[in-house]
Amino acid sequence: MTTVEFTALMVLTTAASFTPGPNTTLSTALAANLGLKHSLRFVLAVPVGWGLLFSLCAGGVGAMVVALPPLRIGIQALGVAYLLWLAFKLARSATLAQADASQLNVTFWQGVMLQFLNIKAWMLALTVVAGWLAGREDAAARFAIILPLMLAFGLVSNLTYALIGSLLRDWLSGPANSGRRLRWFNRFMATVLVITAAWMATF
Repeated sequence: MTTVEFTALMVLTTAASFTPGPNTTLSTALAANLGLKHSLRFVLAVPVGWGLLFSLCAGGVGAMVVALPPLRIGIQALGVAYLLWLAFKLARSATLAQADASQLNVTFWQGVMLQFLNIKAWMLALTVVAGWLAGREDAAARFAIILPLMLAFGLVSNLTYALIGSLLRDWLSGPANSGRRLRWFNRFMATVLVITAAWMATF
């Protein structure tokens, strides 16, 4: 891989990992409502799920998804529905206790499966496969470089957002504001999820 190719990959990976999306939004919201420790399951699930998705795309599954519109539409529909469900749960949580009781606590495997319902994750995986792997004689060597690099970026970006959420936790839930800050924060994050779902539906 040339220096130019690697630089372009780093730019793409940084932009894709750190720009707001369903993963970073959920990482922030989970940490703010449930604490950093409970959000780590989702934070770790993101790179695991995306790594599996990227590996499947590198093996040709991504091309099949693109070639079969009903399959792509099905993935979109499930992804949009899941994000809207999470947004609904989040918007109704005005206290930390309500957030815990509302099943907002996304499990590790739910986080993994979310990657397969996230059209942004599919597009990123397909872009990397098309631009850096497809038709290359050294595709296996490139894959061995790209996969851990992107997993590291995914982990660091979601952990960063989770840390931000955890730092806001005490301020959002302080008794002085009777939960108002947390309520409005959750509504804002729910709105971000709804906007993300609408954006995903346009692909």
